[in-house]
Amino acid sequence: MPISRRTLLKGSALVTAAYGTGLALPLARRALAEAPTELIAYEGSARLSGEAATKGTMSYRLGAAGDGVPPVLRMRKGEEFSARLVNELKEPTTVHWHGLRIANAMDGVPELTQPYVYPGDRFDYRFTPPDAGTFWYHPHCNTLEQIGRGLTGVIVVENPDDPVFDAEIVLNLRDWRLGGDGQFIDQFKPRDAARGGTYGTVRTTNWLQAPIYDAPAGGLVRVRICATDVTRIYRFGLEGGTAMVVALDGNPLEAPFPLDLHDVGPGQRMDLVLRMPDDEGEIVTLGNVKGSAPWTVASFRAVGTSLKRELKDVVALQANPIAVADTKAAEIIPMEFTATAEHGAKPSICGSLGYTFWAINRVAWPGDASDPVAPLAELKLGKSYVFRMANRTPHAHPIHLHGMSFCAVASNQPRLIGHPTDTILLQPDETADLALVADNLGDWVFHCHIIEHQKTGMTSYVRVT
Repeated sequence: MPISRRTLLKGSALVTAAYGTGLALPLARRALAEAPTELIAYEGSARLSGEAATKGTMSYRLGAAGDGVPPVLRMRKGEEFSARLVNELKEPTTVHWHGLRIANAMDGVPELTQPYVYPGDRFDYRFTPPDAGTFWYHPHCNTLEQIGRGLTGVIVVENPDDPVFDAEIVLNLRDWRLGGDGQFIDQFKPRDAARGGTYGTVRTTNWLQAPIYDAPAGGLVRVRICATDVTRIYRFGLEGGTAMVVALDGNPLEAPFPLDLHDVGPGQRMDLVLRMPDDEGEIVTLGNVKGSAPWTVASFRAVGTSLKRELKDVVALQANPIAVADTKAAEIIPMEFTATAEHGAKPSICGSLGYTFWAINRVAWPGDASDPVAPLAELKLGKSYVFRMANRTPHAHPIHLHGMSFCAVASNQPRLIGHPTDTILLQPDETADLALVADNLGDWVFHCHIIEHQKTGMTSYVRVT
């Protein structure tokens, strides 16, 4: 792209002014790759609605002070990253690095890959991200409560060979379950957990309601969108401007396409290149149009003299090194996602919702427990497989696989075929074939990322040996 790094830095200053501290700063956080940094999980308060500050929020901070929203962690593809989790919460926690294909010991699943990190304890994470893109981090312990109270942060893995854009803006999307006084209410309703999930009452982007961000007029802006909510499935539309979708779930698209309407479920990500209007003060609005009451996710305000960039200059980003499965030689592993009432929930040190509503292959995961069920399948390192998924329910399920990437190669419903991902939004009554190479040793969890579904049975894991 004909865009200079000097232009990038100029645009970055505009984004910094709009964001304040702790959010997405294009050249910030690189020091994390040079030395271990303390990533502190803590409990605090934040003003999330027009009422009083919400007490009991959970977040991450780097160092002594935090401003509420967890920091964007910036890494570089192929360079080692290290962080020390310090648990200042009143309960155990861990960190899962969602979408990163890293060593199993660093995956952050208690009992399965690492011990619980108890209050006052620490745990060192060290890994080298092999892929560039947009990812995120969150606990895998008492997940509905901890994620629901704020423990979700975005990861940006930079590729030095990527095109340079005029600015970059990161959007962390999530709901909050708050009452009229601005304080937390129950994180779920059992009758909703047994269906599509319990929605939040306050919708935020970077912990703000319908924020407005400044960006260079006539510029090309990379917008990294991460759906970290526990329930909500978004359908994105754009007003007042145009954009190309250049990456989904951390992986560049071979053929970028214009943003019209696109669904993104919990755990999924979408990267846009947004072409800002030429006239200063003009607004572009990113909205969620799913449901009967569309609403604004975020707006972008053009500032300065037009840079007169063109979307036609947008080219495909460099692909990540994802192994291509041999579908003709692949072993087929059936996976059925169903409702169930087979048994009650088991108690767990990391929390149980007290219900079992869902199952995979008729087995309901018992929760975060010291006696996990056996793996659903044992895979051989380097061998190709096809997960033949069948959603036997009338609800959508964003199914996430830890540690490896897969490609949808067939479906009975319209969908993007052949794109590598770590999360598939499995539609009601959909059957889909997901092809992958078992190229990462260890026990890898896969589960629905509607967290109520995860915590009430729709979880399992595969073992790669």
